[in-house]
Amino acid sequence: MNFGNGTVCVNWEKGSISSLKYKDRELLGEGQPLFSMRLRDAHGKAVLLSAEETACKRVGDGAEYRFENGVTVRVTAIAQGEKLIWKASFSAPSELIPEYIDFPGVKIQGQLLENGGDGSVLWPYNEGGLVTNGDLKTSMDDPEYPSKGSYAMFPYMLCSQFMAYGFGENGLYMGVEDASRGPKGLDFACDAEGTLFRIRIFVGGITETPPVVWQFYQGNWMDGTAIYKDWFETHLPEGLKRIMENPDLPAWYREMPIVLTYPVRGIHDMDKMEPNKLFPYDNVLPLVDEFAEKMHTKIMVLLMHWEGTAPWAPPFVWPPYGGEEMLLSFMDKLHKDGHLLGVYCSGLGWTEQSNLIAEYNTEKRFHEGHLEEAMCLSPEGTLPHSRICTGQRSGYDICPASKKGKAILLEALTPLFDASLDYMQVMDQNHGGSMYFCYSREHGHPAAPGPWMTKTMQDLTAAWKNACPNGLLGCESAAAEPYLGNLALSDNRYELNYVYGRAVPLHSFLYHEYLHNFMGNQVAAPFAYDTEGICYRLAYSFAAGDLLTLVLNDDGEIMFHWGMRDFSHHSDTERILAFCKSLHEAQRKYPQFLSDGRMVKPLSYTCEQTAIALTGKQKSIFEPSVLACAYEAANGEKMQFFVNYTDQDASVTVEDKTLAVPALSYLDYRI
Repeated sequence: MNFGNGTVCVNWEKGSISSLKYKDRELLGEGQPLFSMRLRDAHGKAVLLSAEETACKRVGDGAEYRFENGVTVRVTAIAQGEKLIWKASFSAPSELIPEYIDFPGVKIQGQLLENGGDGSVLWPYNEGGLVTNGDLKTSMDDPEYPSKGSYAMFPYMLCSQFMAYGFGENGLYMGVEDASRGPKGLDFACDAEGTLFRIRIFVGGITETPPVVWQFYQGNWMDGTAIYKDWFETHLPEGLKRIMENPDLPAWYREMPIVLTYPVRGIHDMDKMEPNKLFPYDNVLPLVDEFAEKMHTKIMVLLMHWEGTAPWAPPFVWPPYGGEEMLLSFMDKLHKDGHLLGVYCSGLGWTEQSNLIAEYNTEKRFHEGHLEEAMCLSPEGTLPHSRICTGQRSGYDICPASKKGKAILLEALTPLFDASLDYMQVMDQNHGGSMYFCYSREHGHPAAPGPWMTKTMQDLTAAWKNACPNGLLGCESAAAEPYLGNLALSDNRYELNYVYGRAVPLHSFLYHEYLHNFMGNQVAAPFAYDTEGICYRLAYSFAAGDLLTLVLNDDGEIMFHWGMRDFSHHSDTERILAFCKSLHEAQRKYPQFLSDGRMVKPLSYTCEQTAIALTGKQKSIFEPSVLACAYEAANGEKMQFFVNYTDQDASVTVEDKTLAVPALSYLDYRI
């Protein structure tokens, strides 16, 4: 079959792809099953099937595979112009519940760029990652329940439904064009032979897959992402509006305030939860005034460890530590000076025992109220303990599709919503705004993960949004695609991509004109403790169109990231504040681009490189000394921004012009 400049051959009888070519280049590596499928029997035991295990019958544009246990899978591949469209449908006897299908199976031969080849992988992990060293990504996780909290899942730590493999100046887009936006595992692993890709579609409650689309393209990661963007813009999630057309957003949203985040108890997640120097809440007000004056900005104070129950111990957070009157008085004082108040919460968990506040225990209430009926269950129907944040708490995961689960969450969060705070990161620990798997046969949902999970969370977050019309909601990691309209400000976790490669602003390229993110508390950021690393991250966040964020200790010093333990290193506060002032000046001057604009591909440019020190497997990365981004305003005007995060003046060459970019500042350039 020919699609665009590509050709694919399927050996239906053997149940595998036999050739994949772009023009004259063979891309196919070691053969993989065309599909693999997992079902669950009546006891929750896994039943695994593969296309290579049984004979098939050719049917139309594909083939039908029948298995001895009564399962039938039909697969089709249809070329339509530039695209190759894969689909699968299936049936199973009533005692078997289909859970997922991995489809289509493909491994691409050759090495990634840093391993001697010309390959790269674009991955929508934590707002966008580009992997060019296969040694950093040699395995895939199998999403399961109980969740460990860091799977390559959509809509979860993956914001979008596609991946791409770049080779030279070309690439292969692999996307799932699914308007229901059900859960998927999109992952890959590299070895000496090539890169294995896995598109896993969770099918609980459905009998056919959405289309999986392959398409070749020319260009870089933005050109591959543009294919998905074209589909997204004709299949917007219900109710999603552009920032300039969205009456639900507060007036301050376009002002892009700078976020100051800090705890009021302890100085890291596992510290003793004793009041620090920034409690009572009013203690921070002089610092807010100082930072606001030095950066010429509105400030959003974003509190950690503020909960009166126990920090990171969902679902109950109210009343605040120190009492409701103290917190609301603090918020009134912030508002009087033009500032804002936000709080970190925790997600869809039930805390039985806090490991930070020993007296916080809900075991009696759990058992007397039979709250096991509200919790996520394993495939075997058992109630396992949650694996999320076990250092901070012990407990379970709430299933928001259950009647009792909804009631618990409503009770817990109603007083928070009634307080009319400016921002609530209500889905912290539930990356992207999603729920964990649940296999219960009693909650009224299918007994396997599927699109019902996305619909559950869309409805839940929409109801929460309506319950707090004057405040914004968000989640850990940026909001995944189905929740963009309900979670309007979230914690961008792009820095986690440096574990595998480097970050690219894929989320912003797709979604920036609809919502903002903020820079987040940068927990687990694999950056060395130096000021240049902070400035690089600030420049990256500015270019991505995010709100700048500073993490403070209780002495008012800027920390390198939340959760740090080594306080022998100190950042250069004045240098950081001066850089923030310059960047925020651009955000105030050009809201039509940086707040409301549509990210577009920037003009090519050249400049010197700077080594950014990292920790972990990558000891350093080389990045342009001047970062660049480009945005298009609603009237069609385009502006490119060059951002120099170093303390030396720099120059860039673009369109045969050499431009000077001042140290710790930016340059605007009309396209």
